[in-house]
Amino acid sequence: MSAAAALVAAAALAGCGTTTYFAGRTLPPSGIANRVMIAVQNPNPSVKGALEIVDAYYDIRSSYNSKVSSFSIAGFGGGLPVTIQNMPEEQMGAVYGSADGSLTFANYANEATNGTAQGLGTLTSSSIFITRSELWVFAANQISHYLTAANQVTSLSYNLGLPDIYRISVNPGGSLVMAFQQNTNYVYYLRQLSGAQSIAYASGSGSWPKAAIDCEPQTGPLWCLFQAQSPDHLDATGNYYGAPLVFDHPIKAVFSSDGSTAYVLSCGPECNGNNSSVSLLPVAPMIFTVGQQSGLLPTAAALSTPCGAPGTSNGCTISVPNGASNALVSGTTMYVVGQKLMPDGYWGGYMTRLNLATNTVVPSTSASPNPVSISDGAPGTASRMIQADDNTLWIGMIKCTNGERYNNPVAYPSGYGCLTMFNTSTNSVTMLEPYIGDATGIAAVTTLHKIYTAEGGQVYIYSTVDGASIDNQFVTVTGTAYDVAYIDATSDANNTVY
Repeated sequence: MSAAAALVAAAALAGCGTTTYFAGRTLPPSGIANRVMIAVQNPNPSVKGALEIVDAYYDIRSSYNSKVSSFSIAGFGGGLPVTIQNMPEEQMGAVYGSADGSLTFANYANEATNGTAQGLGTLTSSSIFITRSELWVFAANQISHYLTAANQVTSLSYNLGLPDIYRISVNPGGSLVMAFQQNTNYVYYLRQLSGAQSIAYASGSGSWPKAAIDCEPQTGPLWCLFQAQSPDHLDATGNYYGAPLVFDHPIKAVFSSDGSTAYVLSCGPECNGNNSSVSLLPVAPMIFTVGQQSGLLPTAAALSTPCGAPGTSNGCTISVPNGASNALVSGTTMYVVGQKLMPDGYWGGYMTRLNLATNTVVPSTSASPNPVSISDGAPGTASRMIQADDNTLWIGMIKCTNGERYNNPVAYPSGYGCLTMFNTSTNSVTMLEPYIGDATGIAAVTTLHKIYTAEGGQVYIYSTVDGASIDNQFVTVTGTAYDVAYIDATSDANNTVY
């Protein structure tokens, strides 16, 4: 059903006392069926942030009949919003404000805020997530050096100490939280203990489970932070412990479509390390065989050993020499994005395709090269990636003017923009958009063959058919547009944060 038809159907249903338009969702007060929400910083001198709504069918901020000049999420007061965790299936979004550390919940059905996350304490990093059940919020606090698990029903929060923690990755179901320290080679994960594992601590850390880095509360632990390891022993509490698994500056994890595998990205040279790679870890129970760390360590020997098909090994590492700081899983293909240090000292953006059916790098051919050159970006910085209509994958970078394309225009006459359109059918870069600033947000307006972006602090629109620009004059904002989300998408996968 088209957006216009959906509106007509919704109006007819409203006349019969029903206000749903698809998937049982409630028609919002604006009456707009295809909404893009924009996180705007400093929209006016007295307000630090706003969540504005535009009609992505007509590409206007007003109602289609011009009776209402603009729409927004009522009640939003977060300072300098930078990320939108988009959950259209739950009809809500979580918006992180970097100025005050707030995580505000936006109710898509009534277009108003629905409170803020409780139990976060001081400022967190922007690596913060709420589970789909809306029960737990997890956040990394690099300043205070702890990972917070905050229960939104009881308002109780648990702070687990981890020096220099700066990123977390959460699987879609919220059953696994992985934590990453800056400039280290280790990975940590959060486990909610069962009743049988709850321990009455005597005092201090001497009676902690040997495998745990931290547990809270100490008098009867609910959460424990564990180091990913190859267990050689089992302590009295039933927790395994042993030599830690060693990576090469791990930065993030993405998850398989069925949620059974965590793919840990080691950014290697981008983060002052040696080898970039992707390591496969089973999500449950996150316990590995004795000595398995030798197969996961991104050494020359391990990287030269084939991974094997899924199910033949509990874990292994795939070498991705052209950079691995972000990735997106689509079926049996993983698209890995990163930066490679070029001979002239600048960094060049690349994307490498992995075949997850065989756990190998897709062979490169003249018709389908792999890897491919994409927009440059800041090394070790998580880019924005999202799939859209017409077999397109869009990648947004920041600080692309610091890279190889900008500094070597003769070798790269196609330009140095921060936004790349990749065709997943032909496996080719079909468009590198002109430079207009950092690409900090991308929203796939599915079925309408377009995307919305936040670039250089403004909103832009592109066709997924050919990458052509679409008139954006009626959706531009006052202030700085930093993130965008298609809040009427059919799936939570329409999200660039995870």
